[in-house]
Amino acid sequence: MLVSGIDLEPRWSCGDSVETSIGVGPGGVRHRYRTPFPSYRSTLSPMTTTDCVVRLQGVRRDYCKPDGSILVEALRGIDLEAMRGEYIAVMGPSGSGKSTLMNILGCLDRPSAGSYQLDGVDVSHLDDTALSDIRGRRIGFVFQSFNLISELTIEENVEVPLFYQGVGPTERRERAVKMLNRVGLGDRVSHRPTELSGGQQQRAAIARSLVVKPAMLLADEPTGNLDSATGSSILALLDELHKEGLTMFVVTHDSRIAERCQRIIHLEDGAIDCDASNGTAQ
Repeated sequence: MLVSGIDLEPRWSCGDSVETSIGVGPGGVRHRYRTPFPSYRSTLSPMTTTDCVVRLQGVRRDYCKPDGSILVEALRGIDLEAMRGEYIAVMGPSGSGKSTLMNILGCLDRPSAGSYQLDGVDVSHLDDTALSDIRGRRIGFVFQSFNLISELTIEENVEVPLFYQGVGPTERRERAVKMLNRVGLGDRVSHRPTELSGGQQQRAAIARSLVVKPAMLLADEPTGNLDSATGSSILALLDELHKEGLTMFVVTHDSRIAERCQRIIHLEDGAIDCDASNGTAQ
């Protein structure tokens, strides 16, 4: 894939990520980066559509010493169900297991024990290639630091996950432009990330996460790098997506953000110590 003088030619490697070479300008300097987007050769059958998007049963995640003894019990028997269209906040102090839980929900890691069903399919023991495929097709990610590729335009950034799914150039562009219009960036498609404000970059990142039509969206402190006014506009966009039926998990330390969610899950020492509906959610 050649866009803006940048060669996004995948060089597949083992593991759950793709090693990609970027060449800047005609005959320019080349460097490598690793990206979580999947191979475009799907290894899985299409997922079923169920009312329950996420089902964790007895999920543990242990980190062990070389001798096999347990060093850290990051998750200790998590039972969790999320229905289609739910908007869920995940809270807890540092070290409570929030990041580990989100890594497992996002198919970036596997449980040490227990089961995880995503849209009716048990993904607990899938190999790296299958997990990568699931991740790219069924899960949208929004990060605090945006994670946009600075050498690409906003439109090309949104196209990248579609490229790795083997979507043709015309459809890629159509879907990318449509999604950028959806998040209010229809007049910025040819801009690069450095030409946008922080809020606009986060909107572009949200467009990239949605362009694959995911089963759920995982947002990790999505307003952490934004001022309060810009952050509020991003949260309003997430509220709109929830009203349209998207299933969302948001990791946050901010109780004001959690109050916008239908449900608040609080972790402590790798376990859920509170899972409550939020009567004040918008």
